[in-house]
Amino acid sequence: MVFTALPAEGYDGAPPEFPLPLPSDRELEVWAEAWSTPQAAAWSVQSWRWRAVAMWVRWSVRMEAQDASAALGNVVIRYADQIGLTPAGLKENGWKVAEDDLASKRRDKDDIVEDDADDVRSRFTVVTNGGG
Repeated sequence: MVFTALPAEGYDGAPPEFPLPLPSDRELEVWAEAWSTPQAAAWSVQSWRWRAVAMWVRWSVRMEAQDASAALGNVVIRYADQIGLTPAGLKENGWKVAEDDLASKRRDKDDIVEDDADDVRSRFTVVTNGGG
């Protein structure tokens, strides 16, 4: 399967206008957060997805209520899958988040530190029976 790489740093464009009627302040806040994700780079060129993203936002905000039902949770997860916000949704949409260069360099540095730690441990000898 061929995957489309999404930018690890997220989408830096402005979010479109919220497409559902009468959005709450919290919905607009979550909408803006959603549009900073890597997935938003794909949504930006697929305007037909915007309504599904908005529905995920609306139901996600409702899910924040203390009395939210498990059924509502299932709705939120289904929308998240549809719009690629879960690992399964990324795969279903044929998307992959591109490797973050900074994270890659950090991981390489961590590998070097681990190699050094292994080297230090190799200089020790295991002694049994009280050293004798």
